[in-house]
Order: sequence, then C-alpha cells, then structure tokens
Amino acid sequence: MKLLRLNEFLNIFHREPDTLPNFLRKATVRTSAGLVPLKEYMARRQIDKEKIKTLFENIKNRNEYLTRFYNLSLRIDPEFLTIQTPPMKNKHMNNNESINYKVLIRNMHYKGILQDTKSGIEGVPTYIDVLKDLYLHSIIDYKLLTPSASDYIAKGRIGSVFSSFYFRASIMNPYLVYSLNHSVLKGTKIFTPTLGWTSYCFGFLQCPYVTEYVGTDVIKDVCTKTQEYANMYKDKKTTIFCEPSENLAKSAQFRKKYREHFDVVFFSPPYYRLELYKGAEQSTNKYTSYEEWLEGYWEKTIELCHHVLEPGGRMCYILSGYGSDNTKEQYDLLGDMNRITKKYFKLQSSQPMHNKDVHSTNHKETAEKIMVFVK
Repeated sequence: MKLLRLNEFLNIFHREPDTLPNFLRKATVRTSAGLVPLKEYMARRQIDKEKIKTLFENIKNRNEYLTRFYNLSLRIDPEFLTIQTPPMKNKHMNNNESINYKVLIRNMHYKGILQDTKSGIEGVPTYIDVLKDLYLHSIIDYKLLTPSASDYIAKGRIGSVFSSFYFRASIMNPYLVYSLNHSVLKGTKIFTPTLGWTSYCFGFLQCPYVTEYVGTDVIKDVCTKTQEYANMYKDKKTTIFCEPSENLAKSAQFRKKYREHFDVVFFSPPYYRLELYKGAEQSTNKYTSYEEWLEGYWEKTIELCHHVLEPGGRMCYILSGYGSDNTKEQYDLLGDMNRITKKYFKLQSSQPMHNKDVHSTNHKETAEKIMVFVK
C-alpha cells in the first residue's frame, strides 16, 4: 500500500524561486468576478505593499508551512496503525477523540480529501486548489488579502488561514467506528454501503471479533486502496465492491448471496449537495433533485440494508440535519431520511456525535446524530 512521503508532498508545490517585483507584476487575485491583476486589486482595495511582501515571503518559504502541515496531518506514526486506545463509552462518542487515527486515512486519500471533493457551498475552494494556485501560479484567493487573514499571516499563522477558509472533505475517525462497534453495535459480520475513505474498514477490522467486512463505493481509487488495506488482515474475510449501493440493490447475485447475512450495517451517507464527490456515479450527480435522490438513492439503499441484515441485526448511520445556513435550499435531511428508514426498521437509539474541531471551515453545521435502528 503506497503512502505519501514528505518529499513527494513538497514536490507537488515545487516551483523555481521568483522575485517580489516579478510577483507584483504577474500575480492575479481570484475573486467572485474572475481573475484581477494584483496591482489593480491592491489599488482598488487600498492594500499596503508590506502585506503583499509578507505573503510573498510565505510563498517563497512555502516548505516551512508545508512541512508543518505534513507532520501534523499526513505523517504516519506507526503507533496509530493499530488501535490500542480503549474504546469510547456509549453516549460519549467524539469524532475528534484520538485524532491521530485519522492520519492514515488522510494520507491514503489526500488528493480525494484535500482537492477532488468540492464543497457544495459556493465560493469555498478546496485546500489543495488554493495552495496550487498560490504556490505554482501566483493566483491569490481574495480571502488571503482580507484584513483578518493578513493579520494572521503577519503573525506567522498562515496555516490557520488555510484551515479556516478552505474546504477539506470530512473524515470519519476509525477510532469512532471501532468504539461504536465495541460499545454499541457489537457486530461480527459488517456491511457498509459506502467506504468512508477506508475509515470504516480500518475501525471494524481492528475489532478482534469481527470476522467479515463487505463494503462498496463509487470512487475507484477508494475501492482499490480499501481492498489493499483490507488484504493486510489475513484472518478476516473482506470483499470490496465498486458500484453504487442502489445498483447492488438490483443485483440478484448480491441479494441472494448476502440475504440476512450481516449482523451490522454502518455508514455515514453522503450529505446531499454539501460535499460534492468526484465521479458520474455519485448519488448527488445521478439525481437531479432532492426528492429523486431520496427515492433513487436513499430508499433503495435502505431497502438493501434491510435485505442483507439478519433479523434483530442493527443498522447504524451518522447524519446531520443541515439547512439554509449552508446551502441555497433548505433540507430536513435528518427528518426525511429517518422517515424513510422507519418504513423498514425500528428506531432503537440516537445520540449526538461530538465533533470538537478547531481547525474546521465554517461551511457546515456539526450537529450530527448517531442513529441506531433494529430489524
């Protein structure tokens, strides 16, 4: 399984050094109206040249910041390749407890998480897109020139600006998955209708009593890397499919093989139009309206989960009810999706998933619920 090394990460953003006069002459600012020459933007916004000089010094010395970011967010610590931390207790689930378990996931899927997955909120570019623009093409996102950003940059805290303003796809902590199974679900044969950037596979296969894991996703790279990761567990049976869960619901072969086969189904479904994943087979790309998505993706997936669960088996998903603060339209995601689920399952419990993350963008609410249903 290939992982991203520091020198490879630095090379993504490598460019021959420039001079400040050249930078001032060639640089542009990305605004909602398009690219504007930096000098014109400075005059229009009355931006002092010293602020641009400070930003330019950060660009010139980019490897200092990039190395800090890699060491914090992408560097693999062998101690966290297996879960040794005691599981969190029921009703105390926090996605940002023991966050070092997320690092392997972020490293494996850095491009998907930091660049390819787009925000559903207009005007929120991805982290790597902004860094590539800035470091490789002298294109400055206008937010980097706001007074608050300039103050942070002057204090040597450009990383806080990148973390606050720019989008990174959310990651389920494998330690949360591990804890949920130990403390709540207690599953031995697991099905996940999405792969969650391999985090579900990591969390479940670390449970000693899990004997089988089956999952599916539509992102080919995620499927390949998840299977590579799963192959390391020689004592467990693992199968990874690479197609939409609603397609598996139509597969006679899949339905026959896995009828009432699993004791736990787990996933965090895609939040409609909040995170836009790459690929034509993504549910948010296949269905043109929220209503079509609920019927074509969600209900078909829930029906599949009911079919593959044994009587008394549990289905657990993590969901947020987000609305007009985040999107142009308002969706009662939690209410609508739970209403459909209750046609097939009985609600057993719900609890908040705590998500105390000081390095998150403001593009989404974090009132996420852990819902557990029983067949």
